[in-house]
Amino acid sequence: MNKKALKKGQLALTKTLYSLRMGAGLKQTDLADILDVPQSFVSKIETGERGLDLVELKIVVEAMGATLSEFVAEFEKNVNESK
Repeated sequence: MNKKALKKGQLALTKTLYSLRMGAGLKQTDLADILDVPQSFVSKIETGERGLDLVELKIVVEAMGATLSEFVAEFEKNVNESK
């Protein structure tokens, strides 16, 4: 697997999650409350310390008021900007 592409994708993923949360006007604690998880969970996914499977990603994204399709479109934009 191309490690450079993987790193670029991971950075785009965390950037997109952070941007979506900020755009929704949510603090990490707000999102954690919505998801019923500790604030550290939100911090870890935004820093890339913890990954998400597709089902978890859908739940997190929808908790911020977006669809998975909208998230993927923004993610693709972020990946392409980092080329």
